[in-house]
Amino acid sequence: MFVIRSEMPGDAASIEPLLDRCFGVDRQQKTSYRYRDGVPPLADLAFVAADEDQKLVGAIRYWPVRLDRQPALLLGPLAIDPERQGRGIGRALVFHSLEIAAAAAHRLVFLVGDPAYYARFGFAVAPPGIVMPSESPARLNYRVLDPNLRLPRTGILKPLIVTPSSPADVDTHPATAGRPNAIAMASAIH
Repeated sequence: MFVIRSEMPGDAASIEPLLDRCFGVDRQQKTSYRYRDGVPPLADLAFVAADEDQKLVGAIRYWPVRLDRQPALLLGPLAIDPERQGRGIGRALVFHSLEIAAAAAHRLVFLVGDPAYYARFGFAVAPPGIVMPSESPARLNYRVLDPNLRLPRTGILKPLIVTPSSPADVDTHPATAGRPNAIAMASAIH
């Protein structure tokens, strides 16, 4: 038995060790972490699963990115306590968060992961012309949330970085507009 709820500030103390157990203590060396550097996860799309004792047994987060100039989301990490995997927690977190993302008018989601696992959520391997630099093309998956959005044939997935620039100097992502620190599109992975 588990309940899905929004991530709260105090959950970080449980989420970080969960991520280490699921992905290893060297997880931050992965390419996808470069897309998260200096950018907080989107609070309205950060969820946890808690068991009957309120212990965190799963977590999912999303980050603002762009496919060239098209705003998008980067799903991940999705982490389920290894002792609780195979019980529908990951499935529930993904479906719940995608429903919230679509309701909030997000149009496009990317993730790096196993295509066979994520196909059940409507994800497919990105077309060869869409790349996430330094990432395996076979593991870059996407899902269009807005049926009116046509996925371009080519494009480069770009991280966002926090910058002290004035609003006139940055190209902000719609999901982060109005935050105290502007989040701007990075022109290259750093």
